[in-house]
Amino acid sequence: MVTRARPAGPPRLTEDEFGVLYRRLVSRTAWAKGDRGALDALTPARVVAATREVRTGRTVTLASPVETSPGPDNPEPARHRMRGHPKDGGSGGLRFAMDSFAMNVHGDADSHIDALCHVVYDGTLHGGVAASTVTAGGATALSIEAARDGIVGRGVLLDIPRLRGVPWLEPGDHVTAGDLGAAETAQHVRVGEGDLLFVRVGHRRRRAELGPWHAADARAGLHPSALEFLADRRVAVLGGDGNNDTAPSSTEGVDFPVHVLAIHAMGLHLLDYLQFEDLAPVCAAEGRWSFLCVIAPLRLPDATGSPVNPIAVL
Repeated sequence: MVTRARPAGPPRLTEDEFGVLYRRLVSRTAWAKGDRGALDALTPARVVAATREVRTGRTVTLASPVETSPGPDNPEPARHRMRGHPKDGGSGGLRFAMDSFAMNVHGDADSHIDALCHVVYDGTLHGGVAASTVTAGGATALSIEAARDGIVGRGVLLDIPRLRGVPWLEPGDHVTAGDLGAAETAQHVRVGEGDLLFVRVGHRRRRAELGPWHAADARAGLHPSALEFLADRRVAVLGGDGNNDTAPSSTEGVDFPVHVLAIHAMGLHLLDYLQFEDLAPVCAAEGRWSFLCVIAPLRLPDATGSPVNPIAVL
């Protein structure tokens, strides 16, 4: 792998510049205003076409194991409790080992999908839906129930560390639209309408090799201007192995600009904290970076998101 010089970082956006970008993306993705947002691009014909990506039948997870130990990026880990295990006493007859789980869906460690009700911006949800539809009892509009039938389509993985000849992007680094286009060229793949776009920054590899850190304060992600690339291609879903947003924020006055643009402006369901360390070497070995992808959120009718285990089928 040839190491490329790191490009100069993109400029920090002012609030006014972000507002212009936000309005431009709202206008360009007006087709995604419905309850399902950009999932409307996943037509039956595109799902059928995506099945043609299957050649070897190999399946690969894009999720990380759910973590139950606290760390600097996971102060509220999932709680896993066992019931009915042998130490509970008794050995005769029929018994069942059972589990219970509780977790913070939108943390900085576990793989999850964000629903369109996850982001409240200037008093509304995506498409101008009133923020009051999110109540103490749950979300009554734009919940993850919109994806109850699953998300199935052509997945494309763009590997930015591979493009730059490094194992991972350092926290605070940005992925630009130019990076996405250059990765397409280098990987001989093109992102198309209705695709599920996955962008690797190497967050999981860095975490595995160097240990967890306060990812809420420092992480690599997309620069907000990169969302124009997604609007151009009319993608249906965006997923990353980090939070998708860079930290510190690249935008004055907006802490999570990519979340605001992707979810609120464009109607994209976001997948955060996936892991591509299993998939990337398979794609490299097979010389192809597109695949059938199946995403099945839990049936949580009033929830703002769900734990998720996307599966690539090559």
